[in-house]
Amino acid sequence: MASPAAAPTRVPPRVLAAILLGTVLNPINSSMIAVALVRVGNDFDVGIVALSWLISSFYLVAAVGQSVLGRLADQFGPRRLQCIGFALVIVAGALGPLAPSFGWLIAARLLLAVGTSAGYPAGLALLRRASGGERPAPSSIAAITIANSSSAALGPVIGGALVALAGWPAIFYVNVAFGLLALPLALRWLPADPQHAGGVTLALIRRLVDLPGIAAFTAMLASVLALLLSFAGEPLWWLVPVALLAGAALVWSDRRREDPFLDVEMLAGNRALLSVCAQYLLVNIVAFGIFFALPLWLEDARGLHSGVAGLMVAPLAGVAVLAAPLAARLVARRGERAALLTGACAMVVGTLLLTTFEAGTPLWAIVPATVVLGIPIGFNNLGLQSALYGASDPERTGAAAGLFQTCRFIGAVLSTSLLGVVFADGVDSASLHSLALMLAGVSAVVLAASVRRSPQRITRTR
Repeated sequence: MASPAAAPTRVPPRVLAAILLGTVLNPINSSMIAVALVRVGNDFDVGIVALSWLISSFYLVAAVGQSVLGRLADQFGPRRLQCIGFALVIVAGALGPLAPSFGWLIAARLLLAVGTSAGYPAGLALLRRASGGERPAPSSIAAITIANSSSAALGPVIGGALVALAGWPAIFYVNVAFGLLALPLALRWLPADPQHAGGVTLALIRRLVDLPGIAAFTAMLASVLALLLSFAGEPLWWLVPVALLAGAALVWSDRRREDPFLDVEMLAGNRALLSVCAQYLLVNIVAFGIFFALPLWLEDARGLHSGVAGLMVAPLAGVAVLAAPLAARLVARRGERAALLTGACAMVVGTLLLTTFEAGTPLWAIVPATVVLGIPIGFNNLGLQSALYGASDPERTGAAAGLFQTCRFIGAVLSTSLLGVVFADGVDSASLHSLALMLAGVSAVVLAASVRRSPQRITRTR
């Protein structure tokens, strides 16, 4: 059992609210697009494989942006970074509906990915500062988990309503409205950052932003994504050496720099942090696979309207909201392992339930599966976010949070590539069953990892 420690300073409600406004933008935009894919594909005359790039490119940029912006938040101040992020979200939300082609629409999504990537690493750094530099209370972590999990789960519901009312451009316009509301509140409620000594210089930016490492990481992940998507037709095997060379370049760049983009040696030397990040990656392969597969199947295989498809995912969102406070209590009383075991078991059961879905399955019979699948969203996210604080250096919370989120989006990229391959010939019940079995296999690995995790409790705090 952990040794007693002083309870962290209570986080003012306004500060916590402003932090939450920043952290919810990325998860809601990552899942809200799910119910707009059919409309976007029809308007731009593109198929599932091309639409996979619309999703995956967002995650690819976010995977890089979370880590880079986490470093910048540590250096220049999290409040500054969060406000810059809100400004970029406003611009991206205004540009998306004006896209003259599918390529320009992807570009707007990429800008949106950059803007929304600032909120989480900046928010966790702000939360730790507001908690007196200590691990925040489980209730504060739960607030972020509830906000993020519910916004991600509610994304298809909100997106379905917006698309039904005003078409797919509405999922961009809502970001403009949100940003115009959140930016002034962040400027007013968040504590000011300390004045940055020495100013912002090109040399400092070069030191903080590892461009060779970022380029190598992006090339490696993009090559893997393109290779996986090519399995829907003729596999592009020449991408294998490209990915391996990019990976070698990433390690080489890592060893040459004092503060690399993806600190491979640090991650390899910190087994606790490596375990947390790896498990988070696997959890998100399953989560994003479900977020996108269910609405696609309901719209294409069942012929439901996007608004109705979004509502069918609502039980998942409701359970996710209810699960997070329960997970917070479980973490406070019995440690992170108990919460992770609960989430992993529910993930295995929920993904197996997807294999029972057929074109003629009544809609009411789908609800139990969505209820079960809502449980791991709350328990896994809360447990792993709490474990992140225990595994990271307090002075590098922003960077650790960025790395944590990078793993989230690597999982999302791998998940959407699976969708592109499994649904390449159309979305039907047989392809949904194949995907569900793959996700069940990943869930079983997460369960095994949770069983092996040390049953350590954390100190009770307010």
